Amino acid sequence: MAKMGRPPLEEPMVHKVSVRFTEREYQRLKAYAEAINKTMTEALKDGIELLYEKEPRK
Repeated sequence: MAKMGRPPLEEPMVHKVSVRFTEREYQRLKAYAEAINKTMTEALKDGIELLYEKEPRK
């Protein structure tokens, strides 16, 4: 019998981070994500990548 369900991910996402925003910060993130047609999570991940590109870890 064939396996059911989704195939396993190469890099499973096992860590969850909770962040608190002011109303202004939340609305800015939401508007930005909608403008670039991404989820808020994807926009935040892109921002983290930009930080690493700008200033590599020491």
